[in-house]
Amino acid sequence: MASAAIFSSLRRRRSPSLEVLLAPADLSDVALVQSLASISVELVSCFSGKSFFLQRKNSRSLIRRIGVFVVLLEFLRDSGRNLPPTAVLCFKELYLVLYRSMILLDYCTQSGKLWLLLQNRSISGHFQDLNQEIYTLLDVLPVKDLKLNEDIKEQIELLQRQARRDCLFVDKHDEAMRVQLFSFLLEFDKGRVPSRTQLKIFFMEKLKIRDAKSCRAEIEYLEEQVAKHEGDDLEPPVSMLNGFIALTRYCRFLLYRVESEQDEFEDAISKKLRKKNKKDLITPEIAGTFAAIPKDFCCPISLDLMKDPVITSTGQTFDRCSILRWVQEGHVTCPKTGQMLAHTKLVPNRVLRNLINQWCTAHGIAYEPPEAIDSSTEFLPAASPSKAVIEVNKATSALLVQDLRDGSQSAKSVAAREIRFLAKIGKENRALIAEAGAIPYLIELLSSNNPVSQENSVTAMLNLSIYDKNKSRIMEEGGCLKSIVEVLRFWHTAEARENAAATLFSLSAVHDYKKRIAGEEGTVEAISGLLRNGTSRGKKDAVMVLFNLSTHAENCAVMVESGAVATLVCALGDEGVAEEAAGALALIARQPLGASAVLGEESVVGDLIGMMRSGTPRGKENAVSALLELCRSGGTAAMERILRAPALVGLLQTLLFTGTKRARRKAASLARVFRRSENGSLHLRGLGQGYVFAAANSSVNMSSGFAGDVSMPVSISVPASS
Repeated sequence: MASAAIFSSLRRRRSPSLEVLLAPADLSDVALVQSLASISVELVSCFSGKSFFLQRKNSRSLIRRIGVFVVLLEFLRDSGRNLPPTAVLCFKELYLVLYRSMILLDYCTQSGKLWLLLQNRSISGHFQDLNQEIYTLLDVLPVKDLKLNEDIKEQIELLQRQARRDCLFVDKHDEAMRVQLFSFLLEFDKGRVPSRTQLKIFFMEKLKIRDAKSCRAEIEYLEEQVAKHEGDDLEPPVSMLNGFIALTRYCRFLLYRVESEQDEFEDAISKKLRKKNKKDLITPEIAGTFAAIPKDFCCPISLDLMKDPVITSTGQTFDRCSILRWVQEGHVTCPKTGQMLAHTKLVPNRVLRNLINQWCTAHGIAYEPPEAIDSSTEFLPAASPSKAVIEVNKATSALLVQDLRDGSQSAKSVAAREIRFLAKIGKENRALIAEAGAIPYLIELLSSNNPVSQENSVTAMLNLSIYDKNKSRIMEEGGCLKSIVEVLRFWHTAEARENAAATLFSLSAVHDYKKRIAGEEGTVEAISGLLRNGTSRGKKDAVMVLFNLSTHAENCAVMVESGAVATLVCALGDEGVAEEAAGALALIARQPLGASAVLGEESVVGDLIGMMRSGTPRGKENAVSALLELCRSGGTAAMERILRAPALVGLLQTLLFTGTKRARRKAASLARVFRRSENGSLHLRGLGQGYVFAAANSSVNMSSGFAGDVSMPVSISVPASS
């Protein structure tokens, strides 16, 4: 696995000089020697002055040996002699040796210290392999035929003897540090916390990790390796690597002052604030390109253009990386429908991938198709974290909560930020943070005048709320719901506002909390405001909050009085949230008060019929559900108004044949309601064939006149926010 890691490193940091290290084709003897001499000189000059924190002896030894080749090659270049055939073959092989040497040396200077330490034995083995290749090359090289001077000949012979005697060298100092690093994790695994002094000596004095920024870089490098080699047989295994990530994160808070990093974060927040009231600088042409991306091409989780669309057991399509991340966070349901995932297989949606590719080509957008993956590839829920990881994260949570309680304002903001990121990873962390007592102290920061503190705290609350048991902790904490709503109403940054809405969406998934949330002063009005003028992500969260609140019958009056109905009708014209808005209107229209409010919007019938014509399959289903509920609850006047709508009969006929199962059921019920009306038969001429077809192909009892309750059109869970 070290080989894979090293070559991955090369692909990330490929420099122009490496291009010339590819095996030469049809070079003359002179050109071959000149090229090799240039490469070897560049390699020695590049790495001789670099500092090797680990693998020092192996690196210096390899550079010295390449230096001997520099002397040999420069002599042959200056002499201009023809090379014997055996020497030509040896020098062509030297290209590969130099190529691998540059990769390995580059890897040792550019990789994270902790990663190099964990790979210490494996990397030492690669140096040994190169030494063996050099020995083999020198053993075959016809030194006598090259007519070298005595000085160079002696250097070559000395190098041959050294290479012959060489064996695997593992630096004792490096190995001792590696063993000590493992011992720290073992201490946590046994339920003991290593002393601060031990950790300080190791990280600050031995590893020379001097500040919080450097420590964070080490964490990010380890996380990058875990993500890159997911599914590989790594040594140490991924579960143990996660333990070292957790350990390093703990040391970052224990040993370093992380407040200094706050300046960087505050600069980013300041930029957001400066943009808050500015006009969008994107040109209409570019904005039009983004707006024109077909909705079906975007992943329902990330809302980004899909690179590798795959189908889950529920029949929904997601981008592979998004659904993998979703499952690895511990979810066992479909993020779009809320159904349990029957199995873990992902089936590539090749038809959609080809359509996306064609669309990108037509619009001049770069699109890199994914590497071929077996259609039977399975995604598995993330393995339960080891005891060591849990214990380390428990200790980290205690440190962060202590800073939230007793630290300076800057320290509290930093602690909230780190809880925000820690709670993003796994339900175990969310449970540990809440059990450590973070929620009451995060509430205090929600009302902070500092934009950084407010954004960090509300996003931390969002990530904590994803864990079901934390929902009750949040709702039962005095003043917590009110504080979240206050962020939604009086936000400092757009992200804080959106994450407050997302938190309410997460909490409103629990039926018992829906009435409380809707009853909190200003909640529905603020959510409606976000749906009217938020970003695409904000609108998505807002419409889902309104949908969830609408599923509670006692919230109908609040939805009407707060103006949410008008906002939802307006949202029918927004492709990104139209189907959810139609679903919410269908729920509100179940009650006469709600139906009256919906029908009070002049454009609603036309908008719903327009969705029946050109909406998504689920959008059409929700639109016909809304019309059905309006007819049932709105009385004769509502039914007559809907019956007179242009193109209704044709659209119902189409939906009866081509709609989803639920859409056909709803359309059949709507047709039956119309037929029972006084003038229904006059308006519905020609609908008979489709009506009979729907009756024969659905589970509806056509004699009862009732097609069942409107099932929840959508059920989407909120992924953790970064």
